[in-house]
This record gives sequence, C-alpha cells and structure tokens, in this order.
Amino acid sequence: MKQPFYITRKLSGIAGTSWMLICLVLVIMLPIFLGIGLYIKSLPLLGSASLNTLVFTGTWHPMAGKFGFAPFIMSSVYVTVLALLFSAPICILTAIYLTQYARKRYLRIMQPVIDILAGIPSVIYGVWGILVIVPLVSHHIAPFFGLQSSGYSLLSGALVLSVMIIPFILNILIEVFRTIPDELTEASLSVGATRWQTIKFVTLKKAFPGIISALVFGISRAFGETIAVLMVIGNVAIMPKSVFDPAYPLPALIANNYGEMLSIPMYDSALMMAALLLFIIVLVFNLAARITITRLETKQ
Repeated sequence: MKQPFYITRKLSGIAGTSWMLICLVLVIMLPIFLGIGLYIKSLPLLGSASLNTLVFTGTWHPMAGKFGFAPFIMSSVYVTVLALLFSAPICILTAIYLTQYARKRYLRIMQPVIDILAGIPSVIYGVWGILVIVPLVSHHIAPFFGLQSSGYSLLSGALVLSVMIIPFILNILIEVFRTIPDELTEASLSVGATRWQTIKFVTLKKAFPGIISALVFGISRAFGETIAVLMVIGNVAIMPKSVFDPAYPLPALIANNYGEMLSIPMYDSALMMAALLLFIIVLVFNLAARITITRLETKQ
C-alpha cells in the first residue's frame, strides 16, 4: 500500500527539481542569448568598419555612414562616475546614521520613504531636473566658476542620476550594516573604543564587501538609465571636455533615435551596436567587481 505513495512522491520530487533546473538554465542562458542576438544584429556595421574605428573615433554622421561611438561611451562613463561620486558618500553616511546612531523608529519611518523614492518613475526625475537642476547649473553653478552653460550638461545629468540611484544603494547598505553581528561592536566598545572608532575600524571593515556590492549595483543601475538623463544632459554627439558641456550617453542614443533607423542605411545595425557596447561594458564591469568582492571576502 505504501509503494504507490512512495513512487508518486518521488516522481513529484523529480518533476519539481527538473522544473527548478530548467528555470536555472534559462536564467543563466538569458544574457548569453541577449548578447548573441545583439551581436548578430550588429554584424552589418561590424562588416563595414573595424571595431577600433567604431569604438575609438568620435565622428557621428549617420547619413554619411560614419558611426563613431567614442563620445557616447565616454559620456556614459562620465555621467555614471560623477553620479556615483555624488551619491556614494550620502548613502554611506546615511546608512551609518540610521543603523548605528538613530533610534529604531527613525529607520522604520525612513524605510517606506526610501522605497517610495525608488518607485518614482524616471520621467518625473527628468521633469524635476528640467525645472530645478538645469536652471541651477545654468544660472548659479556655471557662473560661479566663470563659465557659461545652457544647463543641459553632463553635470545636470549626473546630479539627476545621483538622486535616482540613492534609494537603490541606500536600501542595500542598510541591510549590509544590519547584518553585522552586535558582538563585534560590543567587543570593540568594551575595550574602550568610541562609537566612531568602532564604526571606522570594525563596522566599515566588516561591511566593506557589502558596500562595494551596493555601489556596483548602483553603477549598473546608472549605466542603463535613459529617460531622466536624456531629458537634461543635452544629447549632443561630442566628446565632453568639462562637466558643463552637453553629452550623449549610449542609452539616450538608442532611445532618441530608434524610430529613425528604417530611413537611414546601417542605422538599425548602429543602434544594435550601441546596445551591444552597453551590454559588454556593464557585463565586464560587473564581472570585475564580482571578482574583487570575492577576493575581499576571502581575506576577511
């Protein structure tokens, strides 16, 4: 009597495990399929010009068949790095205060606020950037340095982007600091260390791999952001020489021009090439960051 029940239970277990394995394989293969698809769509452009010419030249004249992606690549890198420089100190210091100094009720109040900020559509950040950040840069920040700017610049894009990625980084940092055992801080305090010395030499050291992971997540989020940055960064295909110059990141290039690709030869392939470059940059950066984090964790 027990044999059929045992067989049914075993078959159910095998079926459940098989479905989970299939889902795992699909998740692993998804970026591979995505990269292959982008590469295939980029082949016409790669066949007409060398990779060095496409990546390292700044001439962008689609009507003449010239597609130089250097300004777009550098614009993406510049705006992402600037946004991280603005947001990282704010996120780290806020997470330290909420988890180490503030009362628990403040953290309970702030958690929904952070989630709301993370859920605001990017177009709203873009409109806010046009109404607030662009005039601020044009009328106040640029004149302070003796320069003129329309306000639609690399700095405006970085400021808007930094505000957008703060809730994502902050959420992870709060969880990182909350997972540190209380015994570590109590042991440090018991030998006479101050609260700040404990945070500086114990808490931050223990949380360092998690902090790097949070910043990597923020950078990955920033690299692919499109609408809000597109609305305030100027969208001029030149190599930016200062933070007050307009720029043109890769996501903005794709979003701005995808509807025109059928009327210009090779434009379809050029936009797919832009997507492939963005995909490779984010993939390489994440792999390098993961290797670094793994090494840091093994040293602790």
